[in-house]
Amino acid sequence: MLLASALSSPVAAQTPAEFYKGKQVSIYIGFTAGGTYDLYARMLARHLGKHVPGNPSVVPRNMEGAGSLRLANYMYQIAPRDGTAIATIGRSTVAGPLFGHPSAQFDPRRFSWLGSTNNEVSICAAWHTSGIKGFDDLKAKEYAFGATGPTEEAVQIYKTMNALLGTKVRIVSGYPGGNQISLAIERGEIHGRCAISWSSIKASLPHWIEGKKFVPLLQVAAAEHADLPDVPLLMDLAPNDEARHIFRFLIARQVMGRPFFGPPDVPEDRAAALRKAFLDTLNDPEFLAEADKQRLEINPVPAGRVEDLLRELYAVPAEITKKAAALFN
Repeated sequence: MLLASALSSPVAAQTPAEFYKGKQVSIYIGFTAGGTYDLYARMLARHLGKHVPGNPSVVPRNMEGAGSLRLANYMYQIAPRDGTAIATIGRSTVAGPLFGHPSAQFDPRRFSWLGSTNNEVSICAAWHTSGIKGFDDLKAKEYAFGATGPTEEAVQIYKTMNALLGTKVRIVSGYPGGNQISLAIERGEIHGRCAISWSSIKASLPHWIEGKKFVPLLQVAAAEHADLPDVPLLMDLAPNDEARHIFRFLIARQVMGRPFFGPPDVPEDRAAALRKAFLDTLNDPEFLAEADKQRLEINPVPAGRVEDLLRELYAVPAEITKKAAALFN
C-alpha cells in the first residue's frame, strides 16, 4: 500500500537552486579572445555564479566564426536547453534571418533572452595616416575598411553607406575578430572600420585616443555620445524617408549593445533565475568596480526591452525589409 502510494505520487520538481548546485554554466562568446565582446563576457563569468541560485561555476568559451553567426546557429540547434548554456553574439547577427541570410538558421525571438550589459554608440573611424579627414572623404575615392563575417554589422553599414550616401568603401572581410581588424588598421593593411563601439575603443584601444591615432567619421546611434559632439549621426545624413527607414534597422540594434541569451525552451523557472542573476550581477558593486577598472561601460538593458526591440524589427513592413535586405545581403 505504501509502495503503491509512493509510486503514484508526483516527483517534486527541482528548484533552480537544486538544479544549479554543482553544475557548470558555459558562456559562449561569438568572437575571438581579447575583443570587447570577450571582455564583457569574461567579466560577467567571474561574477554571475554568485547570483545564480545554487552558485554554479561559470566558464567562458570562445566559438568565433562568420561574425558570430556560427554561435547563433549552435545555440538554436545544438546547445543544451537546460539552462547551462548562455551566449553573446554580435548585435547585428540577430537580424540575419529577418533579411533572409541563407546561413542564419535560427529565430532570435525564440531565444531565452537575459538582456544586455549596455546599449552602444558605434562609430566609423579611419587611421590617422589614411588621408581621411572626415566622412565626405569616403565619397572622393575608394578606401578599404575591415569586417569579420557576412552578417556582421560593419558589412551592413558599408553597403548602406555606399548605396545611399555615395561612399566608395571597399569591404575587406574574413577577420576572426575585432582585435585582428584593429591590428590590420595599425599595420596599414586597411584604412579603417565601422561598427566599432566607442566603449570598445575606450576599453581596448585607449592608445588610439591618447595618441590621436584615429579620426572618428560617423556615429551609428540613436543619440550622439557626449565624447563625440562634432561627429555626425547617421540619421542626420539620410537623404530621404526611405533611407531613414533603412537606417533605423542599423540604429535600433545599438540598444542591444552586448546581448546575452540562452537557447530556446529553457525551463521558465531557470530562465527567470538567470535573468534575475544577470541584472543582479550588472548592479553588483564588485562587478561595477571591475568594469570601471577595465573602462567597460555598463548601462543594463533588461530582457523585456530586447524582446520588444526584436518584435519591432520583425514587424517592419515587408517592402522596407526587402529593400534593407537587398542592401545588407
